Amino acid sequence: MRQDLTGTPRFFRLTQGYPGRAHSVVNTLHRSVLLEETLAGLQVHPGGLYLDATVGLGGHSEAILRTENTRVVALDQDEDALAQARLRLAPFGERVRFEHINFAEFEPGEERFDGIVADLGVSSMQLDSPERGFSWRFESPLDMRMDGGGEAETAADLVNTCSAEQLSDLFWRYGEERFSRRIARRIVERRPLRTTTELAAVVASAIPTRQPIHPATRVFQALRIAVNGEVAALETFLERSPDWLVPGGRLAVISFHSLEDRPVKHRWRADPRLEVLTRKTITAGEAEILSNPRARSARLRLARRLSPSEESRP
Repeated sequence: MRQDLTGTPRFFRLTQGYPGRAHSVVNTLHRSVLLEETLAGLQVHPGGLYLDATVGLGGHSEAILRTENTRVVALDQDEDALAQARLRLAPFGERVRFEHINFAEFEPGEERFDGIVADLGVSSMQLDSPERGFSWRFESPLDMRMDGGGEAETAADLVNTCSAEQLSDLFWRYGEERFSRRIARRIVERRPLRTTTELAAVVASAIPTRQPIHPATRVFQALRIAVNGEVAALETFLERSPDWLVPGGRLAVISFHSLEDRPVKHRWRADPRLEVLTRKTITAGEAEILSNPRARSARLRLARRLSPSEESRP
């Protein structure tokens, strides 16, 4: 497991609640990205057992459970998301089991799955929840912990304690931010910074004004990845998940930027347990992007678990 710049984040502490949690309700209009493509890639069949490694609001799980007698194990480290998924999937009763855990820490026991789906990164619900601190669009504490926290490090901890060199490295590695040094120096000059809007303003003041995206986009991405240890968690999941599949079982991973997609691509190509089914990533069509602009960045990759006899072939 990777050591973060200020220590290893602790993912799995239960939260006592967020301000504003009471107003969160299941969004009945929510639709998971690349839904049909994912279902087709998984080859969902009656009676199958599936793992939704990032259940979120439950869109992929709901679609899988519509097939007769399928069962789903649904994971999420975000307790808010898990609570809403429980409401959405309640009609399926005991066919779905929930676990509040990060997918890197999941232990399947004797269970083996016909398919696994992982929808990586931050969800629309998290981005649109002002109190979570994932977006510069709302003024809120610089938190960014997906699991709600306890004593785990926050984005504010990183911003206010890391050296300029550490921050620059973090923004470059996890955000591919070409102005990382300039931004890091400006943050050190202006800190302490406690809110999302304070950080966004400082970042914007450090770089040229004409940018194709919001100037703080890559910095917020980098901080979120570092706070939640997402790179290490994904590497662990990619190493362990093929062993959770039955022979012929399918893996479907949806990523949203190169730091997520690149490890999937390279790890699967080198894994003797897997047959890669997608030479190129599957992307959203124009209609889906029109109805959900965030789908524009989505990339789907598929792989199949080889049987022991297939693995042994030269």
